[in-house]
Amino acid sequence: MVAITRVLEGRPRDLGGFSVRRVLPTGGQQMVGPFIFFDHMGPAIFAPGEGVDVRPHPHIGLATVTYLFEGQFMHRDSLGSAQLIRPGDVNWMVAGRGIAHSERTPPELRRAPAGAPIHGIQTWIALPTAHEETSPSFSHHPAADLPEITGDGARLRLIAGEAYGARAPAAVFSPMFYVEAVLEAGATIELPGNYQQRAAYVVEGGIEVAGEHYAVGQMTVFAAAVPVTLRASGPARVMLLGGAPLDGPRHIWWNFVSSSRERLERAKLDWREDRFAAVPGDPERIPLPET
Repeated sequence: MVAITRVLEGRPRDLGGFSVRRVLPTGGQQMVGPFIFFDHMGPAIFAPGEGVDVRPHPHIGLATVTYLFEGQFMHRDSLGSAQLIRPGDVNWMVAGRGIAHSERTPPELRRAPAGAPIHGIQTWIALPTAHEETSPSFSHHPAADLPEITGDGARLRLIAGEAYGARAPAAVFSPMFYVEAVLEAGATIELPGNYQQRAAYVVEGGIEVAGEHYAVGQMTVFAAAVPVTLRASGPARVMLLGGAPLDGPRHIWWNFVSSSRERLERAKLDWREDRFAAVPGDPERIPLPET
């Protein structure tokens, strides 16, 4: 049986000073498990004085997770959270019925003579219908609190969900797994087999699956119930992700995700008319797009 059903190519986006590869959603593949948005940021180094400035903006119907390999972000949200995230940490923000937040490069990194590095993954996790209007929340989980599985040239860090006999501390709303795998050349790992939808994204280096090679920027999507072995063709970093299929398709508009088009329209109006709570300490805001 063929293990790979699709190979998704990250689509380059220039966000001004650094590059993003957008992998999900894409034509014919809205989600992998509950993962509905997947961006690979960088790697890049900003000039001294420069950095990321994602002004306050809203979300509904999803959870976001920022995971960095290099650099730092200061997260602020409308709940009053103010949390610096460093490489290996997890910022888990549940938007539910509505939240606003910002992410910016902290001032001390902007002042560094060598400039500020940025490299990481940003994902959105769509919430099941029963939880789309849950209360917004934010939790921070430092790298030291995340389960790690090591051996045979592989280090696996569980970012969210359950896999390899471990469970991550973030409170998830549907069966899922999200893992960072750092592999030495020639190391092999088995993909979790107890999830219907699974994928692997190459961040650094390359991997082989059934004799085929996959490189940076490629996400391989795997068939259900088929054993999958990944082999690192050299030193590699790979994100493993997936879960149970969500309970139906989702509509996406800007930063909003919902099972209801009417709910998206209400969210647009709420942001346009300033009915989302403000972000303490960050008075700016991104206007609602016209289209």
